[in-house]
Amino acid sequence: MTSTTSQQHQRYRQSERESIRFLEDRFACAQACTECARACALRASVMDPDGPREQELLRRKGVMCAEVCDATCLVLSEQLQDENGIRARVEWCRTVCLECAQAFDRYAGAEDGAKACRECAQACTDFLATLR
Repeated sequence: MTSTTSQQHQRYRQSERESIRFLEDRFACAQACTECARACALRASVMDPDGPREQELLRRKGVMCAEVCDATCLVLSEQLQDENGIRARVEWCRTVCLECAQAFDRYAGAEDGAKACRECAQACTDFLATLR
């Protein structure tokens, strides 16, 4: 094998590893979004819409996080997309998840929702690292 052929082979293998990591991180992010959407929808569903203001705020945060995570999962499941559009959607999802986790932290019994939100935010961060 010549030096040039060896270098081309190494670049190909590196590119292949990067592609695999990209797909794995993208799938992990989509999966975390699905889990977060489920947890947030569940938490929002047990809040009384006519209850105290704090419960209403928590319910709204949960609904919004569930919707953003669901939409992000849908974007991540599509094959052909604009990388900048994906990045913007995933960054938005991460931000909303962190805000929702902070809101859930202030409410007893919402620990599972806060955990799912933080795990989703971390998966978004990991996936964003593969986009850079």
